[in-house]
Amino acid sequence: MPFEIVKLDPSLEHLFYRRVDQDLPHHFFFIFDWKLNREFTEIWLALRQGSIHGMMLIYRSHIVQLRGSKSAVETLLDRLDLEKVELHAETVHSDLVRGKYRLIREYELLLMTLRRGEERLASTDSVVRMTFERAEEIADLMRSANPEFWGDMDANRIAASMNRNLWLGIVVDDRLVSVGNTFLTNFASNIHTVATHEYYRNRGYATAVVSALVKEILKTNDLALIHVLKDNVAARRVYEKVGFKTYRTYLYGFGELRSDY
Repeated sequence: MPFEIVKLDPSLEHLFYRRVDQDLPHHFFFIFDWKLNREFTEIWLALRQGSIHGMMLIYRSHIVQLRGSKSAVETLLDRLDLEKVELHAETVHSDLVRGKYRLIREYELLLMTLRRGEERLASTDSVVRMTFERAEEIADLMRSANPEFWGDMDANRIAASMNRNLWLGIVVDDRLVSVGNTFLTNFASNIHTVATHEYYRNRGYATAVVSALVKEILKTNDLALIHVLKDNVAARRVYEKVGFKTYRTYLYGFGELRSDY
């Protein structure tokens, strides 16, 4: 029986939440963007006999996330008409993704989770809340810490995010040396950014910043999430030290539609 591919709307939310609530970490961005960024978000459902077998999130017309059974994801991918994508899919669907998109850059991405009671927080006394005045410093630190992903970061984007996101950092001799941010929700919170100046690494600053973010997250909900590249061993050690555990592995990449597709 073929799938019915339909766009999520309020009339289908009961099915959507029944599905995503079964594995909230795995579907975090589906929930987050549907609740908080709906004007930039499309979610497509692969339905069969009234049940969801797969879902595709399209955010700002280029970021794509895929979840579900192989046949459902294959059907959803067939419907995807974007020429260029930033794509996030379960590793079992890697061949399907590569069959449609030529991945210019690809990575193994780990989702790590921490539930209330699992935290092992370091001292956070040196961590302070960031203000708009630090936006350029934050952008500069992010660019230098990871030019591959944050090379185009600028102060305006940081300043705009401060209206929604919690930014925490450590300042030494009036110099920002480590920073991180999250968006606090009542269902789960993902730590989006952790960056430490190269000269100030291995001093416990990143551990303190992540601990402070987790401390704030656990005031509002029971689940903290963080995503990290599998080969970023140093970052993984920091997160594990605070109490995060690997939950799932994904294919993450930037691709262009194959000319022969």
